[in-house]
Amino acid sequence: MNRKILGFLPFLIFVLLCVFLYQGLFGNPRELQTGRLGQTMPSFNLPDLMDEQTRWTEKELLGEVYLMNVWGTWCPTCIAELGYLTRLRELGVKIVGLYYEQAYDPDFGDHFDIHALRNEVQTMLGRAGNPYQFNILDLERSLALDLGVSGAPETFLVDKQGTILLHHTGDINQRVWRSKFLPVLEEIQ
Repeated sequence: MNRKILGFLPFLIFVLLCVFLYQGLFGNPRELQTGRLGQTMPSFNLPDLMDEQTRWTEKELLGEVYLMNVWGTWCPTCIAELGYLTRLRELGVKIVGLYYEQAYDPDFGDHFDIHALRNEVQTMLGRAGNPYQFNILDLERSLALDLGVSGAPETFLVDKQGTILLHHTGDINQRVWRSKFLPVLEEIQ
């Protein structure tokens, strides 16, 4: 009996490997299996990108539906989506930026120049459009890690109670807005 089981084991491993590879080959990389869907926004207390004296918490965002858009000036896809996001803001969509600084790593003793970053952000938003009500600076990546962010851009749709309804990886454009975000917004209104 043991020989039959041992003879069947390579076939079983082969089948499992095929299933795993099939999922990777035909799965949608933009469909994240985030554990945060249906949960409230994690608690945070982070500074405003343009004014470190101003602090933002998840409680201050309650009462309105909003998008939290993870972005950075280093990210070409983020820059490409700024124009469309700006049009959404003009249509009344509240968008909060979560600035993701890729070049800084405090564990390696990196020096961080907040003034240079602010100038870079102002220049970029002045050129490409500014969709943000404000930008939160997540220098230590604490909120990004709590949200399960893997890079930029990523966008979270959050309801009035602070519940995360949608997590999208990649840029937001007209097609994505209509196919993913609008159905959820229509459902909650």
